[in-house]
Amino acid sequence: MNSQNNHELIVSGIHLELTPSLKTFVKEKAERLFRHEERIVRIRVELECDPKEAVGTRFKAKGHIVIHGPDMNATVESDECHKAVSMLIDKLDRMLARRHQLYRVKRHRAHSIDLTDALPKVEAV
Repeated sequence: MNSQNNHELIVSGIHLELTPSLKTFVKEKAERLFRHEERIVRIRVELECDPKEAVGTRFKAKGHIVIHGPDMNATVESDECHKAVSMLIDKLDRMLARRHQLYRVKRHRAHSIDLTDALPKVEAV
């Protein structure tokens, strides 16, 4: 796959310091999405920490996939940042798999066309 260089991954933190290990963790996890779907243009991952929230929903991970067709968005909440990233990538992977399955079913479904309505009537001379 020579189109591997065209992919773009953007990782940003909201109220959270992005460490190099966290950036590489997100990059390694996101590579799985790029392997599954080669038409992905860009993946944006936003990691947010809100210390005022309950412990179970303290970390939020938001993912936005720009792909040829409708864009895809997902959000997950967790008590740990790495766990939220893993859950987000799993959710986006399931969304991509479902999208692929729907397009495949649509592509192989037979379409019925009523030709009598589509063609103009011609009179014989």
